[in-house]
Amino acid sequence: MSVFKEKSFTDRLSTSAEAKRAMLEKFRAKQPKLDDPAVQERMAKQVAVAQAREARIAERKAQREAERIAHEAELVRLAEEQAAQEAAERRAAGDRAIAEPAEQKAARDARYAASKARRK
Repeated sequence: MSVFKEKSFTDRLSTSAEAKRAMLEKFRAKQPKLDDPAVQERMAKQVAVAQAREARIAERKAQREAERIAHEAELVRLAEEQAAQEAAERRAAGDRAIAEPAEQKAARDARYAASKARRK
């Protein structure tokens, strides 16, 4: 009479490993090799797409850099324009500052002369 033999843990592990190995070999058998022309063509297409993507990225980066430089040049131009305008305003204010005391002195002298004339 045969006695039922229960599988041990190591037996189950080895059976599982053999099943996984068999599935992997079956999967690898279905995969095309690297020297297959279809694989070579697909890899060439992927390389071409990657190069085109890099070219587009470089072009966008160059365009952004050009826009940044143009923007900075515009800001510099505006700052120079504003500085020139402020300098002109300061010059005009300086002329007024020089003219105002002279006008004030002339008005004061006129009042003084008028008061002297009234006293006589």
